[in-house]
Amino acid sequence: MNKTVVVGMSGGVDSSAAAYLLKEQGYQVIGITMQIWQDENTAVLEQEGGCCGVSAVEDAGRVAEVLGIPYYVVNFRDIFQRRVIDYFTEEYLAGRTPNPCIACNRYVKWEALLEKSLQIGADYIATGHYATIASRENGRLAVSNSVTAEKDQTYALYNLTQEQLSRTLLPVGSYTKPQIREIAEAAGLPVAHKHDSQEICFVPDGDYAAFIEREHTGAVPPPGNFVTKDGQVLGRHRGITHYTIGQRRGLDLPMGRRVFVTEIRPETNEVVVGEHEDVFTDTLLADHLNFMGIPEMQTGESGLFLTKIRYNHRGTLCEITKTGVDEITCRFREPVRAVTPGQAVVFYTEDGCVAGGGTIIR
Repeated sequence: MNKTVVVGMSGGVDSSAAAYLLKEQGYQVIGITMQIWQDENTAVLEQEGGCCGVSAVEDAGRVAEVLGIPYYVVNFRDIFQRRVIDYFTEEYLAGRTPNPCIACNRYVKWEALLEKSLQIGADYIATGHYATIASRENGRLAVSNSVTAEKDQTYALYNLTQEQLSRTLLPVGSYTKPQIREIAEAAGLPVAHKHDSQEICFVPDGDYAAFIEREHTGAVPPPGNFVTKDGQVLGRHRGITHYTIGQRRGLDLPMGRRVFVTEIRPETNEVVVGEHEDVFTDTLLADHLNFMGIPEMQTGESGLFLTKIRYNHRGTLCEITKTGVDEITCRFREPVRAVTPGQAVVFYTEDGCVAGGGTIIR
């Protein structure tokens, strides 16, 4: 009997092509769109891509009809609210800059979707991420680079577990984006030339601070002081949710030169600014660790890895040392710009597999 795979269909070309490719490979394919938006009236604003809006359901349904596969819309609103939106707002209110896509991947697209899929008798889940899954010589599974560095999405998948990886198929990772569009067009999929979504799906206008104000009225940090690192007051800021490390635009400080956000201090409601060189560091600490392609490091153990501190970071050689039960210290061979608390640090093996990662503390 052919294996059954549930494809998380966002209505975009990548997940649609994933469903087509898996059906061509002989799998019994079921399409599921995760209904995660909290306000359908707002979701109508999203029409050009992404995985949250009404158009996602309409487009995914049309693709499923062309492919002749069962298709369902499943309500994941509660877990998305708790694991993604609440996390996103709480991190910003604490002066950190979160990556909600990483949380969504781990807890919604994998944990919740996988649980639902196993309940209905499926063997695997699949998505349209540009990555592959490698079986390493040490017996562990790891997310590995796709064939196209331009669309590589391994950074956002570092937090998956071994069990989740063992139940995951990533067929799109073997192709480039142009190839995927050609495959979708040849298969007659109506989303072959649909635009990619660039923003966080639940903040379609990109105004994170306004979104947080709507989500947490009454708990939004008030205006405070811009200060130098030694405490000299330079002016007033609009509230810490408006800023992130490395930012220089929108500060509105009459300094006569470019200055940058170097630190956010939620305990005193201060935003620290400094010179360009102040944004660079060669050391960071991280916690909430997940070891993927290598066994969990023991306290005191070290290793040299190519390490990324944000999605579009090219990666820098870094010595990683396990300095606590749930803490690593990363020392980079060359200074890196804008290490941002709340973002992920992800480190890679020599063969391009995700070794592990964590959340930057400072």
